[in-house]
Amino acid sequence: MRVFLDHVGIAVQDLPQALAFYRDALGLHVEAPEDVASQHVRAHFIPTGNSAVELLEATNPDSPIARFLAKRGPGIHHITLRVDDITAALTELKARNVHLIDDVPRPGAEGALVAFIHPGAAHGVLVELKQPAAKGATLQVKRHAFGDFQLTTLHDGPFKLDGGAMFGVVPKTLWERKVQTDDRNRIQMAMRPLLVEADWGRMIIDCGAGDKMDAKFRDIYALDPEHGLDEALGAAGLSSESIDFALATHLHFDHFGAATVRRNGALVPRFPKARCIIRAAEWEDATHPNERNRASYLQDDFVPLQAAGVVDFFDGDITVKPGVRVERSGGHTPQHQVVYVESGGRTAIFPSDIIPTTAHLQDPWVTGYDLFPLDSLSFKKRLIRNAIDREYLVFFEHDPHVAAGYIRERDGKRWVEPVL
Repeated sequence: MRVFLDHVGIAVQDLPQALAFYRDALGLHVEAPEDVASQHVRAHFIPTGNSAVELLEATNPDSPIARFLAKRGPGIHHITLRVDDITAALTELKARNVHLIDDVPRPGAEGALVAFIHPGAAHGVLVELKQPAAKGATLQVKRHAFGDFQLTTLHDGPFKLDGGAMFGVVPKTLWERKVQTDDRNRIQMAMRPLLVEADWGRMIIDCGAGDKMDAKFRDIYALDPEHGLDEALGAAGLSSESIDFALATHLHFDHFGAATVRRNGALVPRFPKARCIIRAAEWEDATHPNERNRASYLQDDFVPLQAAGVVDFFDGDITVKPGVRVERSGGHTPQHQVVYVESGGRTAIFPSDIIPTTAHLQDPWVTGYDLFPLDSLSFKKRLIRNAIDREYLVFFEHDPHVAAGYIRERDGKRWVEPVL
């Protein structure tokens, strides 16, 4: 049985006073509260790195927290230990004659399953076991007015990649506190293209993996073509025919694979009216892959676009359309680029694989897929500093739950204030 400290639960009688200490004095970020109806309690989680503090308010005078406060006053109520399989953990503890309060798990905060161990078995400490909820990706199409533009976060469905590969040299003991793995060590992710609507037309930035892959490929990456880009465009009241421009941050399959589709046995552009805007040097790399990057550059994803005459190549950092410009970051691929959307004195960024998820906010947390990780690190440090100081709205292309938000920082700790 693997056990990790998940959080410490603290019963509070006066929430404003508690917040004055944990949030204001200590500078910690307090997440939105969650009511746990089964326990008549309101939980406020405060992340503290690899674990958390949980402030507990009673919502009913008959709740366990209310009784605890009446008897002992405010203070530590319990500690919570996270386990992978709570049923197996309870079975093992029963076999060791450990005194349990709960013989079977019950619902807890954040959709978790929980069970309590009697304080008598833990030397006077109430111990909670917690099996976190298995979270799939949250796929919603949301619009956001941004100056003269309308920004819409789309999706091409969920997918999974190896957790170790996504966090590079960062030890699993650190990153597994932020994300969960399945039985194949894969973490849940999403593909989230961004739609920019302006008076010059509609531009999609990246477009996901598409639906050309075979069953083996879908199994490896846990792809779900039934809930892909066409579904998301439909939810936005659009279709592939509505797109005027398709801009690629780079040509990896999970970013531009959906640019082509198989129809009547032939590979054709998915967006029949769109010009595909691609950095010429990225095209050169993608069409001449090596052993290191061949698995990510699938020729069927982009070569048919040139044959169809729909590709516009460019060199250098340019303004693609008024208010939309690109800057080469390098790192992930030599020609990987970040997209800036600027309007009304505001800036939104689409950093693609430089900051793929909200779990990648720390500067050195770059992926193992990056061909030049030191270049990624150098660019990322500057980009995140600017994003914090200048209040960029950041779109996270691969985060399973947060499509966009503002990166905040206090006393060296970073978090995302979600917007979409």
